[in-house]
Amino acid sequence: MTRCECRQIHVPKKVVLTGGPGAGKTAALELIRQSFCVHVMVLPEAAGIVFGGGFPRSDALATRRAGQRAIYYVQRELESVAEASAPALILCDRGTVDSAAYWPGPDEYWPSLATTLEAELARYDAVIHLRTPTRHNGYNHANPLRIETVAQAQAIDARLAEAWAAHPHRYEVQSAVHFLDKATAVLEIVRGLVPPCCRTVTQERIQK
Repeated sequence: MTRCECRQIHVPKKVVLTGGPGAGKTAALELIRQSFCVHVMVLPEAAGIVFGGGFPRSDALATRRAGQRAIYYVQRELESVAEASAPALILCDRGTVDSAAYWPGPDEYWPSLATTLEAELARYDAVIHLRTPTRHNGYNHANPLRIETVAQAQAIDARLAEAWAAHPHRYEVQSAVHFLDKATAVLEIVRGLVPPCCRTVTQERIQK
């Protein structure tokens, strides 16, 4: 994270970085942290907090439903804390809509949370979707919390695309043989979303 000469108070934009397992979100977020100024706040992944903190995981429907509801509420509170700091851009490692792609049913997801898809989409100014790679194009199990096979990961990725499809400002970044190409595309999208006062220093960092 770099310093920025701008001292004005910004109205925060909320941007979601989403994608199926193995899409490269973790690496992309780290590059963003290193490349952008202090006005860009990167939030941790709610699912990582929930499951990394010991929330039970099993194939039981009740457990799976409880897990996704817990993720939803943690995500909401993470965003609330970030908004209080008034950064220029809040970058969310997934958003509240993501859990809909993991919801096992049989009842409807949004009524169980007393909200709607439309209301949750409206929470975010933009969505960047990193597509999940194939086994031959970079998919791996380097993340210890990743339990999905390639086929399962791609199925989740497709459901995420469907869940976010109605957002008016959705960017899709396809998988690439060289991850740096994918990461560079993400950095350029984010750079276009930050205020003009932050773009010069950010461009210098990206070119390095």
